[in-house]
Amino acid sequence: MPTKTKRNTKAVEATEIRGLHGVRIVTIGGESKLELRYKLGMAREVFGRLVNVSVRAIATIESTKKKVDKLQRNYVEVKRLCDSLSEVVDSSSLGEWFDTPNDAFGGSKPIEVIERGEIDRLWEMFYRLRSGMPG
Repeated sequence: MPTKTKRNTKAVEATEIRGLHGVRIVTIGGESKLELRYKLGMAREVFGRLVNVSVRAIATIESTKKKVDKLQRNYVEVKRLCDSLSEVVDSSSLGEWFDTPNDAFGGSKPIEVIERGEIDRLWEMFYRLRSGMPG
């Protein structure tokens, strides 16, 4: 079922991809994008690193709106993280934040932390921010 999402106060329609629970496509001016990629304002290359799928897989999903099994788990996990982080920081800055070196991660970018399989470090940071615990 289509739902509405907003980015920069512009409403767009989002449609879930059949067989991929929680993965939706938005269409803006005739161009289709994965909803999370659109919200984060990321190029396919960077988003592919974030969810561990190839640029080709992203292009296929966005052009055909067909299921690519490898996307499901990583996409949903990163979407949940972004939704949670949006509770404590401005969601419009998340795309840039993922690709910016961060002292909390020894100078690594959050996307690099995820690529190393250490997404738990980002979740820990979120819980500390939400609870007000010092880092």
